[in-house]
Amino acid sequence: MADDLMATGGRLDRLGTLIGAIIAVGALLPFASLRANRIVQGEGVAFWQALPVAQSGLLLAALCVAVIGGLLLRSRSLRLVSSLGALAALLILMGQAGNHLTPADNDLARVSPASGFWVLLFGLSLAVADALTRLNLLPVWRIFGVFLTAAALVALLGSGQWDALSVMKEYDVRAATFWREAQRHLMLAFGSLLAAVVVGVPLGIVCFRLPRVRATVLNLLNIVQTIPSIAVFGLLIAPLAWLAANIPGAAASGISGIGAAPALVALFAYSLLPVVSNTLLGLENVPARLREAAFGMGMTRWQTLSSVEAPLAFPVILTGIRIVLVQNIGLATIAGLIGGGGFGVFVFQGMGQTATDLILLGALPTVLLATASAVLLDAAVELSEGPGTRSARP
Repeated sequence: MADDLMATGGRLDRLGTLIGAIIAVGALLPFASLRANRIVQGEGVAFWQALPVAQSGLLLAALCVAVIGGLLLRSRSLRLVSSLGALAALLILMGQAGNHLTPADNDLARVSPASGFWVLLFGLSLAVADALTRLNLLPVWRIFGVFLTAAALVALLGSGQWDALSVMKEYDVRAATFWREAQRHLMLAFGSLLAAVVVGVPLGIVCFRLPRVRATVLNLLNIVQTIPSIAVFGLLIAPLAWLAANIPGAAASGISGIGAAPALVALFAYSLLPVVSNTLLGLENVPARLREAAFGMGMTRWQTLSSVEAPLAFPVILTGIRIVLVQNIGLATIAGLIGGGGFGVFVFQGMGQTATDLILLGALPTVLLATASAVLLDAAVELSEGPGTRSARP
């Protein structure tokens, strides 16, 4: 065990010290909020009051192990185990706090995670991310970790541990609507991404082949990117409404001033610049000697593009796709303002009703979906680069 501790001399891990401070602050803040109903101001409750004695002691012990592991342990695996164990204990015991604080036979009282829980969640998530970064896992293991985490969250929610919490009560009332809006959110994010790839990759190739066109296209896309997202959604309402009213079949095909159509068009417009610029960058990074060798072998421009340039540029293009997907998952939330659906429906309903847990019902899936997409596509980018590039990474 002594070999797993940091070297002597009193030196502690700097990031571990910061994480320990975050966890210490979170432990002192209110762990849960107890409210008489879903919209009134809640009363903060510390974790030692929100949980039975044995469970509060278990949470304190798990947090101490995570802090000590971050400060002193040299072993990356032990750091990961200690932080993961504390994170699992935090999530499970939050549900137990809901059961412990909810008055018997009271359907109106609500228990929600308070500031201390969110600070602890942030600190422990940072500890897990730090341990995983130090382990430098292979892309396949990172992909496996995402699906394992998703399975663990599904198991936690399916076990009923969180049923007493207010956010799950909001979900129970709106379960059918939640899954319908989830499908709409995915359609907006992935549909706009697909359209951007279909248009943006060829446009990036044109910019690479025709330098005179490049400046005009990139300047135009840069202008679109600087317009605030809510303004783009609003600007599209009038022209799309005109198309729906004056073009035969437009309304029947789903085009309208509000709804999914302007949301898709706006997300598509925001997606073009990363796809086009990364396609252009990827092609420019292909060594000139490889093109010359391809031409020397008698390859045509199309054959050189498909067999040499595109495969070498693919990791950079995939990086642009990753940027777009994470961006669109977040921006699709704003579609709820114009009737486009998605998780933004719950966010804006919650804001209008001053119902924090309804906001969380829309915000939490958005954050989880964006994080999972970023990790998966990061791993995909690394896999596409080949085994030689991993060893060259710092």
